[in-house]
Amino acid sequence: MSEADIEKKFGAAIKKWREKLRLSQDDLAKRAGLHRTYICDIERGSRNVSLKNVQKLADGLSIPLATLFGSMSTRTAVAPMTTDEQVDILIVEDNAEDVSLMMHSFKSRGISNRMYVTPDGAAALDFLFGTGAFSHRRPNDLPLVILLDLHLPKIEGLEILRRLKSDPRTNTIPVIVLTSSKDSIDITECKRLGVENYILKPVNFESFSEVSLRLNLQWALSPSGKA
Repeated sequence: MSEADIEKKFGAAIKKWREKLRLSQDDLAKRAGLHRTYICDIERGSRNVSLKNVQKLADGLSIPLATLFGSMSTRTAVAPMTTDEQVDILIVEDNAEDVSLMMHSFKSRGISNRMYVTPDGAAALDFLFGTGAFSHRRPNDLPLVILLDLHLPKIEGLEILRRLKSDPRTNTIPVIVLTSSKDSIDITECKRLGVENYILKPVNFESFSEVSLRLNLQWALSPSGKA
């Protein structure tokens, strides 16, 4: 595949997700911290995008890089998950390396649950309550479990937890906090707010499986992809 073909496929993937999320080029430019004409050039396939700006675009669309690159594939055996589908596990984590390690660990064990990643607190709340870029989502399409990092851009994890537990639509969703230290003062506050448990980062299959069994959430892991 030539460089020009790659640029066109990448531009088509950006346009597809932008329109899927009902964002204008101006909207995406603001969310990604880029200029609108730059977005326009990308979608026309006339820009060689740096890796740094690829990440900005994925963050602006609130989708994982793997999902964005999956949209470029010409293979149709596995279609990328769209954000109006039911999600089994919502991962709210801004550290791309932690997400990559988590996904690799789950995939290596043959786990095929439908997972979705939001890279900041504002996107997580929009996703859960069907607002903003996720206003097209059906109100009842809520995740079965949420893995929540505490230190997030835009809106902190504790504030997300407060909103989830105070709203009757979401207060029964099990929330598992992702943390770097079990001695954190935040853990005490999380428990007070009703969090089910916590996992020390980096998260792997074994740590999540152990917590799932302890909380009687065996359904949270599905080798068949059906929870």
